[in-house]
Amino acid sequence: MRKENQKITALVITFNEMGYIQDCIDSVSFADEIVVVDSYSTDGTYEFLLEHPKVTVIQHPFSNFTLQKTFALTQASHPWVLFLDADEIVPEELRKEIEETVQEDEPHAAYWFYRKFMFKKTPLRYSGWQTDKNYRLFQKDKAKFSDKKIVHETLEVDGTSGILNEKLIHYCYKNYEDYKAKMLTYGRLKAREDFYREKRFNYFFYAVKPAWKFINHYLLRLGILDGKKGVTICYLNALGVLERFRELKRLEVKNELAYYLLMP
Repeated sequence: MRKENQKITALVITFNEMGYIQDCIDSVSFADEIVVVDSYSTDGTYEFLLEHPKVTVIQHPFSNFTLQKTFALTQASHPWVLFLDADEIVPEELRKEIEETVQEDEPHAAYWFYRKFMFKKTPLRYSGWQTDKNYRLFQKDKAKFSDKKIVHETLEVDGTSGILNEKLIHYCYKNYEDYKAKMLTYGRLKAREDFYREKRFNYFFYAVKPAWKFINHYLLRLGILDGKKGVTICYLNALGVLERFRELKRLEVKNELAYYLLMP
């Protein structure tokens, strides 16, 4: 049993994650508490978690990733938080490093994890993801999610940060339609973020940025070395950027229409 100031709460947010959630939960079974916030899954995810003896599951409506993760953070009982996505897995060597890290005399406030991306069951070694890292382990009282972003949420840390050596495994690609839907959703949320910041739709960026996203990840970030997997991932990532501009234009048109309808 860990000392009170070393105890870990594992947090996960879910929506229709039956393909992944069991492995994710199994991989964090070493945590002193596992809390899952589910946004009303329809595929059995909630029912599975409800019956799991190690999990506390709470249903909460989804507005955006930042608000959902902020709510989840309020449910954590212990000083250390390990925050995972449902399609991420903590391998054995990383588990050992996490447990050693929280026992250090003067730990950092938060820790970055590098991630090993998986395309179905095989590694995706390049395609822009080779340097990807995210905060996943942090002290609860020294971190919060920034309210300036609603997708690709950002952790604000009060203190120093470290980087763990072992990689988190991320099963980013289940199938084509699933990944496409994910990229389109991210694009729409980014558009809402842009709209709230009063960024305007621009035809030049609409034409150039999706193409640049593909070229950058496929050629400069070596997606070409991932073969067909690289083509698929880089194309869908670029599609997400295209959808961001499409949605921003739709939001502007909708806003202008509402303005004219409300005019006396």
